[in-house]
Amino acid sequence: MDNAAATTTPRYPASAADLFALTKPRVMTLVVFTALCGLLVAPQGIHPILGFTAILCIAVGAGASGVLNMWYEADIDAKMKRTAKRPLPTGRVERQSALHFGVGLSAFSVILLGLATNWLAAAILAFAIFFYAVIYTMWLKPRTAQNIVIGGAAGAFPPLLGWAAVTGDVTVLPILLFGIIFLWTPPHFWALSLFVRTDYAAAGIPMLPVVAGNKETRRQIFLYTLPLVASAVAPWPLGLTGPIYGIASIALNLIFLVLAARVARNTADEPAGMGPEKALFKYSILYLFALFAVLVADRMIIA
Repeated sequence: MDNAAATTTPRYPASAADLFALTKPRVMTLVVFTALCGLLVAPQGIHPILGFTAILCIAVGAGASGVLNMWYEADIDAKMKRTAKRPLPTGRVERQSALHFGVGLSAFSVILLGLATNWLAAAILAFAIFFYAVIYTMWLKPRTAQNIVIGGAAGAFPPLLGWAAVTGDVTVLPILLFGIIFLWTPPHFWALSLFVRTDYAAAGIPMLPVVAGNKETRRQIFLYTLPLVASAVAPWPLGLTGPIYGIASIALNLIFLVLAARVARNTADEPAGMGPEKALFKYSILYLFALFAVLVADRMIIA
């Protein structure tokens, strides 16, 4: 890559605020929440200090993934309005420092998680970091319009990690939780990408709206919503959750399905500011938080 255009002369030393910004803290919020939910619904308890350490390690590992993503994409971020003011494109952090920071956070989070809980959880965390930083960022994202479909697995690991940190194994329920986030990612992200299509086009990233157009993207959003709804409701009929989760899940997924159908029926050339795409994107965030919160409430009430 030509990195000269990506940054200006860096400022030394980088501020703590800029280093923290590299970890993508807004994304980390969802990671921490879903990991905590996976930990809380596990069938056995964990000492509070070890539980806190596990969640901290998962958060740091997610932050490390974000740092490595920004390190690799500094030149791309410089070409997009949405990301041009990040610490690397503006030169507030030097690229080599970002690389060292990301690798250091990765090693710290994986080793500490293994020592504090178990090495299965540590191995899953290491693979999750590798998947996001290498398979998604370096390989999939610049090459295929299906990047976010396969790459969605990177953000689906946290509940699996929370569960594994407690139990040392992986069973059907955490796999379903992984599947829910995996299938949620394409409609969530494509709804946003419709609004920043020109940014991706300018940066040469083959996101679905750039490659296939808005109409096909809207259709794909609806198609991916169907298996999402099925996987989100599945824990109840499979006997893995109680009726509290089951009823709430049906209601949350019906709303998601209606909003996705509205997106699919939209024939406007470009998404409107308060149109169905924006409504689906905003609801999709609330949906995931609510679904996992109800799961925890269901498990605690039943217990």
